[in-house]
Amino acid sequence: MATTYLSRTPSGAGNRKTFTISLWFKRSDITRRQALFNNTDGGGQNGVYYDLQADDTLLISDYGSGSFNWNLETTQVFRDVSAWYHLVISVDTTQSTASNRVKIYINGTQITNFDASNYPSQDSDTLWNRADTFEIGSYNGTGNYFEGSMSHIHFTDGTAYDASAFGETDATTGIWKPKTAPSVTYGTNGFFLKFENSGAFGTDSSGNANNFTVNGTMTQNIDTPSNVFATLNPLQTDHSGNTAFSEGNNKFQATTADWVGTASTQGTNTGKWYAEFKLSTLTTAAMIGVATDVYLSSKGVTDYVGFTSGLPNYAYAKYLTGGVDANEGKIFQYDQTENTYGSNTGGSTGDIIGVALDLDNNKLYWSINGTWENSGDPAGNSNGYTIGAGTYQFGVWGYQSTSESNFGNGYFGTTAVSSAQNPDDGIGIFEYAVPTGYKALCTKSINAQGYD
Repeated sequence: MATTYLSRTPSGAGNRKTFTISLWFKRSDITRRQALFNNTDGGGQNGVYYDLQADDTLLISDYGSGSFNWNLETTQVFRDVSAWYHLVISVDTTQSTASNRVKIYINGTQITNFDASNYPSQDSDTLWNRADTFEIGSYNGTGNYFEGSMSHIHFTDGTAYDASAFGETDATTGIWKPKTAPSVTYGTNGFFLKFENSGAFGTDSSGNANNFTVNGTMTQNIDTPSNVFATLNPLQTDHSGNTAFSEGNNKFQATTADWVGTASTQGTNTGKWYAEFKLSTLTTAAMIGVATDVYLSSKGVTDYVGFTSGLPNYAYAKYLTGGVDANEGKIFQYDQTENTYGSNTGGSTGDIIGVALDLDNNKLYWSINGTWENSGDPAGNSNGYTIGAGTYQFGVWGYQSTSESNFGNGYFGTTAVSSAQNPDDGIGIFEYAVPTGYKALCTKSINAQGYD
């Protein structure tokens, strides 16, 4: 679990009646309380808490002297680990109408349904924006750490804005996206964290120099609200406690002596796609490949590919072990068929398995540390493994093994790739050369390719 967070203690209090917070976040972990923003006293007893709850609702609260001064808890839950959320909290206690004193927006739309809705009194000072420590991503620096990614964090001290000040609808895709340079007034304690400098993530870009301290280790990510990359999906896996996800859901561990698996958060049924998987540990075995949405919805991630006959549609995975095995390097199919493909190699700890998925010609290719198996040539459409048509996702299955995925983010866990190879369209960063015509699985490339 990540223990990284940002903190800053202002030299004095700001406007405690009127302010705005805007941030984009993408979750990696759910069903656990996680802090987005806090502004608390040294003991953590009195302050403002903007948190995701264990039931995945959002709680905005002002807490002091053992009780809530005011609080709003959403009916809506936030469980999508594949998408970015844009949250705006707009506060103006000078408003005469109670419901106008605190407004919450998600992806440009104001939330109006709450499980709890107790608004602040008119003209009251909130506990936010005092001369106490601001924290992003933790509670009092001791727990409730946020697990995931954040981007474009704004705080405006003295002005209440709605969501349209920070985001807008893309004219082509209809998707809500950030304004990279919103026209807002930040005020004395205001700040804008872009996270554009990997050596100084706490740099304030508002012009105020209200810089934050980075506590722990942060990793820069090219997965952004404007271009969402696939990750591994903790919602599409075995739920019996036999799995563990980390590193923004790009690391998957099969924790017990049982076959379990997961799949990518994005899929497609047309075009050519490339991904890489690093075998971090290989105590017993792992399988790397692809599967259709139909297969995955029918027990396709709780056993290895081909374990159960009669599952509908298609799945294909290369079998890899930590030693000599008769099945090493074979391709396992959805129908319990095992086929020899390439050499009986691969499977050592640290190996990087490349997978090229060609849905224009229904072919599949695997590489071991940059060398294509079976003399395959994905760019030239030769010596590939024939697969059935369908809507495919990349898949990982493991038995006491750990795999780290790179769908184009440029990282295996927290380790950056060393060679920085790019697809033809320039979107994505990989360890090995990407075959001509193949793309990273991300929203920009999918939108450019199209989807049947």
